[in-house]
Amino acid sequence: MNSSEISARNALVVGASGITGSAIVEQLSAQDWDVVALSRTPVPGSTARHVSADLRSAESLEAALAGERPTHVFFTAWSRQATEKENIEVNAGMIRNLLAALAHAPVEHVGLMTGLKHYLGPFEAYGQGDMPDTPFLEEEPRLPVENFYYAQEDELWAAAERQGFRWSVHRAHTVIGHAVGNAMNMGLTLAVQAAICRETGRPFVFPGSETQWNSLTDMTDATLLAEHMIWAATTEAAGNEAYNAVNGDVFRWRRMWPVLADFFGVDWEGFQEAPRPLEEQMRDADDVWARIVAQHDLVEPRIERVASWWHTDADLGRPIEVVADMSKSRLAGFTGYRRTQDCFISLFERYRAEGIIP
Repeated sequence: MNSSEISARNALVVGASGITGSAIVEQLSAQDWDVVALSRTPVPGSTARHVSADLRSAESLEAALAGERPTHVFFTAWSRQATEKENIEVNAGMIRNLLAALAHAPVEHVGLMTGLKHYLGPFEAYGQGDMPDTPFLEEEPRLPVENFYYAQEDELWAAAERQGFRWSVHRAHTVIGHAVGNAMNMGLTLAVQAAICRETGRPFVFPGSETQWNSLTDMTDATLLAEHMIWAATTEAAGNEAYNAVNGDVFRWRRMWPVLADFFGVDWEGFQEAPRPLEEQMRDADDVWARIVAQHDLVEPRIERVASWWHTDADLGRPIEVVADMSKSRLAGFTGYRRTQDCFISLFERYRAEGIIP
């Protein structure tokens, strides 16, 4: 691909202020794409042109995107609802509204980010019933339960058939990357947990299950996921497929947890008899975080914008092994790789440099 081919491409990144969306914006901007970032708030420091719209409103999207002509769309947004029925209604509706609002545009490819709940089931039935064997393979049949990821795929495929674009689906595991105010941010959540433990003198306690402590697992770095989505969008042979998208390494939390504790200079405790969820460990966290922010002149005083206890509890509390296979991507030509330990450390260093954690 030469520079003139790249510069002719216009990207619309939906959910651009999130962990994955912001990483996609960074990479596309560095490659001289014309990038429009659609999110509720602008991406700090981004050179992308920001567009604000309500994804739940077809009228809002039609008005905001009437003058836009993207060739490539990257959809990374989601909205957590109280029930899976509501998750389906809202999240499938958002991608349906978005793609309908782009019916006038010369869209060539749409990439949709989902996740391993495709194999594990929705939060209401998370890790329950008959799960596929690990490592998860893309050709596994859908589980016999309602799942908003399935509904999103169906909307994507219907629009592709109607509007004539190529598509790809990217099933990430837990994504760690740079973002503040994200509803699912394990990297920053663990950093905040460690800071509170250091402030209070408490040990850095693993909150999850015995299975997660001892079993193999994997994760997804946001920059690698961005590379994966851009690769699929710009590689014709990779289109019209669903792909797992993980770092490529595997690890055990019983080895990773001491590494994280060492970075923050705190004592640690592993699994002991039963899970010890963060939502219980961190009941006094608001006041402690306020004290830490004041002492270190940090930039984000609202703990709900830097820690999502519920999400980390859900990920680390699973009673089953979770590993995804990357063979399909490798055979199609994607060679990206990250060592998860390095992803954590570089992320913590960036958050520290920006005054988000002490």
